[in-house]
Amino acid sequence: MSPKLFHKIVVFSLSVLLLGACKPSALLIKERKIDTILSEYNSDSKPGASVLVFQNDKIVFQKGYGVKELNNFEKIDPFTNFRLASVTKQFTAMSILLLAKNNKISLEDPLTKYFSSFPAYGKKIKIKHLLTHSSGLIDYEDLMPATQQKQLHDTNCLQLMYVADSLYFPAGTNYKYSNTGYAILALIVEKISGQDFASFLKENIFKPLGMKSTVAYEQGKSTVINRAYGYTFENGVWTQTDQSLTSAVLGDGGIYTNTVEMTKWIKALWNYKLLSPEMQKNAWSRKKLDNGKIIDYGYGWHVEDYNNITHPYHDGSSIGFRNNILLFPDKKLMIIVLTNRNEGDPIIEAKKIADLYLN
Repeated sequence: MSPKLFHKIVVFSLSVLLLGACKPSALLIKERKIDTILSEYNSDSKPGASVLVFQNDKIVFQKGYGVKELNNFEKIDPFTNFRLASVTKQFTAMSILLLAKNNKISLEDPLTKYFSSFPAYGKKIKIKHLLTHSSGLIDYEDLMPATQQKQLHDTNCLQLMYVADSLYFPAGTNYKYSNTGYAILALIVEKISGQDFASFLKENIFKPLGMKSTVAYEQGKSTVINRAYGYTFENGVWTQTDQSLTSAVLGDGGIYTNTVEMTKWIKALWNYKLLSPEMQKNAWSRKKLDNGKIIDYGYGWHVEDYNNITHPYHDGSSIGFRNNILLFPDKKLMIIVLTNRNEGDPIIEAKKIADLYLN
């Protein structure tokens, strides 16, 4: 072999090795940056987080930080199930949209079509108003009696509307985030389908998508496997605050799932497995109110502009849990941060992670 040929072979071989090393190195750098972003969760003795990045139908990062329960210090992993809190609303909205797809409901239907005895102040409320937080309904948490001791359920939220005598504003004229609308949407799903809401979700969404451990949790009726329990940091101590008086309401925040199964959900959305492209894109779009005002909410999703990209997202916060899911459908990118603590800011943390993949 000539020295010249030998030199070329050596140079080529080194180039291949260097190119091969670049990719793992780039991935490692991203992983280290994500670890830094989420460093406050990284403890073997504190509640933490499960984080996943899903890009082009592949999981490109997944990791658990901290523990799911302080009694046994079992570590969080990508299959640990967290209470989604308001991230649940996208599933409730999908339930309504599936019924609309099958011509069993119209988003223009008045609320009184399903609850004929609803107070007169709500006679102009439509399904679309409930979906977009433009109904004006008083949030049920503001109507709960001070003496309330038992957990509320979706039906109790509806009953509290009979105590109210007015709206925040006339339906369709403004936006005000209200959990009441989504509790009522769950009840409407039950009325139309003839199933309880948890069963409808299981049969029409969870089971078809292979989300085997995802559940709308009902104490005494269902079980959350591999469960993370919620905690609050009070007076220098982590205290378990897993359930509150409103934790049994399903329509606005009662689903438990994990980051891995959320990839099945998101993949189904951006591949239009549940809805037509037109219906799905509409759910992710800002809505125009009856008076022409544009709001930053679709059907079960907030809508914002980030890095000059219009995209849907949703956060969820309840006693002991804080979560966020960022979705960039055109980029086929999802970032989800689920936590079992009242501290931290998953919205900011998810955006910092998104920057690593968008830039």
